[in-house]
Order: sequence, then structure tokens, then C-alpha cells
Amino acid sequence: MKIALMDSGIGLLAAAAVVRRLRPDADLVLSSDPDGMPWGPRTPDYVTSHALGVARAAAAHRPDALIVACNTASVHALPALRAELEPGIPVIGTVPAIKPAAAGGGPVAIWATPATTGSPYQRGLIRDFAAGVPVTEVPCPGLADAVQYADEEGIDRAVAAAAALTPPDIRAVVLGCTHYELVAERIRAAVQPAGLPPVALYGSAGAVAAQALRRAGAAPAPSATPSTALTVLLSGRSAQLPDAALAYAEGRLLSPTASPAAPLR
Repeated sequence: MKIALMDSGIGLLAAAAVVRRLRPDADLVLSSDPDGMPWGPRTPDYVTSHALGVARAAAAHRPDALIVACNTASVHALPALRAELEPGIPVIGTVPAIKPAAAGGGPVAIWATPATTGSPYQRGLIRDFAAGVPVTEVPCPGLADAVQYADEEGIDRAVAAAAALTPPDIRAVVLGCTHYELVAERIRAAVQPAGLPPVALYGSAGAVAAQALRRAGAAPAPSATPSTALTVLLSGRSAQLPDAALAYAEGRLLSPTASPAAPLR
């Protein structure tokens, strides 16, 4: 079995790591677009064009399912990706986990890129899935870029700035960009009020990984014999995992024999 994942950058690592844990025997194809990123501030046409290029590069490896591990691409390019690739390759999009976060009654904060924060897309999800729940939209300028390049100081600054905009009484944080899941515990530490129960974090990696396996006709098998097959495509070119990816536990899980970069704390 082979599962492909696509994103503008290394945000796909979180979902890829979940796939690896659920099905260690799955071959993985990771297709990203360092030449064209970031996608967030680009026009819908730009995002769709680049997403199609990244998806085509992954599809050439004949995966059993393709995860669009990017909120921006899922918003703008999912219809085009499905029109081109399905039914031959199931395409699984990423949606911020607002519904499960709101199920606890809130208050909820949604950390997202500035382009997504306040967008009609996000406001629609809040209206559909969090009616009656206090929700604060928190823009996180610079956080995705800092995570992409494993910029320790940049991550600290961006997380601190977003935490300062997050109400102290929140009980859940939605990680509205796949890159943010790579620094989830640093986000939790920044928003955790002293003396209160742990703030719940809601990402999308687990749900999209499970859905990809279902669409591929495979059940979780965490004890399966591990596969070492990992294909990395950077703007269509065969490559190794970027050094920055190895600063995160998810990247080291996918490439355990690689020489790791200095892990982020």
C-alpha cells in the first residue's frame, strides 16, 4: 500500500507521521512545493495551479490515496484535484477541527494564518459547527514560516504573539494550519493557564490519516512490518527530507536513519 501526501511545505509531516504509526508497512510519498511557497497569501488560481503540479508529481507514483495536508490547498484547489485524480486516486482534504473542538462547549480559539483568519471559509465553519460557542479567531503571522525553516527564535516570537491574543479562559485551541501541529506542545504551554485543566489542542492529522486509510481500503495495523520506502518530491524533483524536517519528531520518525538536525525543544 502507498499513501501520498501533499502540501506547500513540511506541514504534511504531522499527517504522514500518523499514517506511519497506523500503518508502518505503508510506503509514503511526500510532495511539496518549496519553489512556490508560501501558498497562503497567493491567489486561488495560483494555489490551484501549484497544487495540481504537486499532486501530479505524487500521482505519478501511483498511490492508493492522496492526502491534501494543507488548509489553503483544500479551500482553493480540492475540487480541481478531485476532478483530475478521482476516482482512480481518492483525494482527502484537510478541514480545521472546529467541530470536535466546539463539541466541548468552549470557549475555543482558532489559531490560523492571517489570510485564513476572518475569511469567509473559516467564518462558515464557525457558523456551521460552533454556533453558540464562544470562538476567538487568532491570526498567527510568521508562525508557519518559522516552523517551515525550524527557526527557533521565530517560533518563540510568533507563538508568544498569538498567545497574547488568546483569551485566558479558552479550553480548546484549533490548530488551523498543518504546520502548527509540529509545535503543538509549545502552543499548549503558551496558552495553558496556571492551575487549570490542560487546554485541549485539535489538529487534523489524525482524522485525515484515518480517512485516507479507509479510502484506500486498509484498516489500521500498527504492528505491521515497517516499510522503509519514503519518496520525497520537492517541486517535482526527487530529493531527501529537508534538514528542517529532521528538527521535528515527526520528521525523524519518517526517516529514522537520517542524521537529525538539532531537535527543537
